Amino acid sequence: MNLYKPEGFKVGTAENCGYLKDEKSLREALVRGCPIEAKVSLCDLQHNLIVDFGFMKGKILKEDGAIGCDTGETKDIALISRVNKPICFYVKGFYRDEKGETWASLNRREVQIDAMENYIKKLSLGDVIDGVITHIESFGCFVDIGAGIVALLPIDSISVSRISHPKDRFRVGQTVKVLVKSIAEDGKITLSHKELLGTWEENAARFNIGETVPGIIRSVEQYGVFIELAPNLAGLAEYNEDVRVGDNASVYIKNIIPEKMKIKLIIVDSFSGERTIEKPEYFFEGDHMDIFNYSPAVSEKIIRTEFF
Repeated sequence: MNLYKPEGFKVGTAENCGYLKDEKSLREALVRGCPIEAKVSLCDLQHNLIVDFGFMKGKILKEDGAIGCDTGETKDIALISRVNKPICFYVKGFYRDEKGETWASLNRREVQIDAMENYIKKLSLGDVIDGVITHIESFGCFVDIGAGIVALLPIDSISVSRISHPKDRFRVGQTVKVLVKSIAEDGKITLSHKELLGTWEENAARFNIGETVPGIIRSVEQYGVFIELAPNLAGLAEYNEDVRVGDNASVYIKNIIPEKMKIKLIIVDSFSGERTIEKPEYFFEGDHMDIFNYSPAVSEKIIRTEFF
């Protein structure tokens, strides 16, 4: 059993809530040495993190806030940005302050060290794991893969259908499934996501010639307009100077050609408007993938990813 899930996974669970009932329960967490979670209520002037349990408060000293805080490798923003968000920690002891109030001494860095040694360093290429989006940049997303330790999900690995920005797919705090794409010599992990969203054939099977369906304009070229029907499926319509990237569209399916992995479309209408970020639909439900064949067996072009 993996004890080191992304931060936020344990909040609300019966076990975690049981440890946060009162001081006696919190002392039980100390005895058992198990990681628990609670929301950060304050980052003080010294960049210590404060957790308010209601019945008492706990403090994580700056140097114990994350791996690298004790050496200066991790910047203060990594601590400041945790305010009002759940974090994991060990209960290390109890003490009284100058006012005589009892505080819990907490440590997040030790949980991360244990997560690295007992979980993250044991991951292999192709492993499918849980993640939480922590930060979004134009080049990709940073994903918490366990105990607040992040890995990069590059924009070109998010989906087969190309997007202009990761915000087209994800929001901060969103739970996702990700796949271990590569592991560098220094242990840094790069993630992928698109292989979990289904093959061309699996996605195309949900559509039929003659239907009119919703889509999103993803690219406008001189030779045609690429329209996303699903995160891992796009079709091509004739060039239209009136459409813009990011527009919503209704499109008529003119033809589906598995041999060429092509879907021919006709744009019925297009319009601007906000869209909600939808939860990804995962076609793969296992915990490890060796090979991903995106292209159909009858296709003239082979698109294949190997994870070994």
